[in-house]
Amino acid sequence: MARPTLQEACTKIVATVGPACDSVPQLEALIAAGVDVFRINTAHGSREAHAATLRNIREASDNTGFLVGVLLDLSGPKIRLGKLLQDPLQCDPDMEVTFIAGDVPENETELTSSYKRLLQELTAGDTVMLADGIVSLEVISNDGKRAVCKVTAPGELRSRQGINLPGVKLSVSAMRPEDVDNAIWGAQSGIDFISLSFVRSASDVRSLKDLLTSYESQALVIAKIEKREALDDLEAIVDAADGVMVARGDLGVEIDVAETPVAQKRIIAMCTEKLKPVIVATQMLESMHHSPRPTRAEASDVANAILDGADCCMLSGETAIGDYPEITVKTMRRIMSHTEQSMPYAIQRAQFILNRVHPITSAVTQSATMLAETIEAKVIVIATRSGGTAWVKSKQRSLVPTLGVSDNVEALRRMNLFWGVKPLRVKQLDDANELFNEITAWGCRSGMLQGGDLVVLVTGNRVMEHAHNLIAVHTVDPDKCNIRSTTKPC
Repeated sequence: MARPTLQEACTKIVATVGPACDSVPQLEALIAAGVDVFRINTAHGSREAHAATLRNIREASDNTGFLVGVLLDLSGPKIRLGKLLQDPLQCDPDMEVTFIAGDVPENETELTSSYKRLLQELTAGDTVMLADGIVSLEVISNDGKRAVCKVTAPGELRSRQGINLPGVKLSVSAMRPEDVDNAIWGAQSGIDFISLSFVRSASDVRSLKDLLTSYESQALVIAKIEKREALDDLEAIVDAADGVMVARGDLGVEIDVAETPVAQKRIIAMCTEKLKPVIVATQMLESMHHSPRPTRAEASDVANAILDGADCCMLSGETAIGDYPEITVKTMRRIMSHTEQSMPYAIQRAQFILNRVHPITSAVTQSATMLAETIEAKVIVIATRSGGTAWVKSKQRSLVPTLGVSDNVEALRRMNLFWGVKPLRVKQLDDANELFNEITAWGCRSGMLQGGDLVVLVTGNRVMEHAHNLIAVHTVDPDKCNIRSTTKPC
């Protein structure tokens, strides 16, 4: 059965596209397995490769009939090592290595960097983390031309690996020229979500939003939290962004790894309060790069992110370069489905903050959720043009399946980021009877609705423009599989 289905997990899956899964048949298999959003990582590959990936994703979406979303991940000011003279380089305890200006090291212990101002911004006593924190250095001295460092945590280095500078205030902009160029391409290509790396303040987010607005893009901006400065300005960043990613890879290097779990919970709690979707990313099922089964700790990690309130979980190398992309997605979906059965939905709704959205929309969606649970409705249907009402509904957690129905393709793709909302394309939204008939025909044809099933619909009665102020309860006709309705405006 083509997606969406009423039985699939409510928590959404973001999967990174790479050599292991970038063909159309492979992408189709991942969509069938449960992927809601595909991520294109601009840190790797050329513009031509990214454009080819986007074409393949859209073709796979057309072939499966599921309007999968696309997230374009801007690499941001990621600082990387240059080419090593000895590759790999084993760094032993107390060994000295030296950062130099330029791009060509003269011996195996000299290191270069993609960030040309590095030597101007390092001072004695600073910590330098390399290779995702595997190797740690302490700056001993810096004369502006050579920064001598001592290895404090040993390990192996390779060319082009990442450099993190926890606690160092960098002057580099959040968006490099190549990020601006990629964002413009994303806006012109109809990308659904654009994430900004190494956000340090709300102004970084607003800059990207202003750029996208100038190109009339409706893409949602996702702020990646991976710097200490972002945690310090978290509330303002969440307010400015359309969504947030807990980017634990660099975050776990920029701050003490012991702080990362609590930081994750804090970020998720802030997004829940502000009604913003939140993605938890990095090493969720890391061992599945080369194993068909995750570790028990990884399964618990996914489950705990969901229990904390995450809307989405993201797979990175597991699908991009791993040996088992499809199995990994199916495994994550199973963990999600089992975890969601035990979530305290009533408590979450009791804490729902009504004053952050239109009070009528909020009250109607909350009432519809409670009504659907009381009468044991088969499904809640949210009719929406922009996806905004589905966004509100997604933060009112419930195990009653929710269909976000629209005739707007872009809105449907954006709904893939919203917890529990399953996007379904319909022909039109203006005629309620025709809409009910279309939903019923879809449900009966797929076997998801049967005679006697109750359906709760949230829509507008056109008395108030742009208002979702009507709840309708309908019963599926046992004989004709049509809908008999009793409609009561709120």
